[in-house]
Amino acid sequence: MNKELAADVAAAAARHARFGKLPERIRFEDMTQEVESEAGGTATTYNPEGSWQYFSCLALDLGL
Repeated sequence: MNKELAADVAAAAARHARFGKLPERIRFEDMTQEVESEAGGTATTYNPEGSWQYFSCLALDLGL
């Protein structure tokens, strides 16, 4: 019984050594990146003939 107790204590110590503390915090500044946007990019253009390709329509799906 003494060997089992010693094995349990050793296993608990190994777990604590590996998982006993939280990882280092990552600062918010390290998680974000600022990028300049382009003036007049692709988001400002509109193609009415091609816009149907981006939206789902139940009537088109059913062939109505």
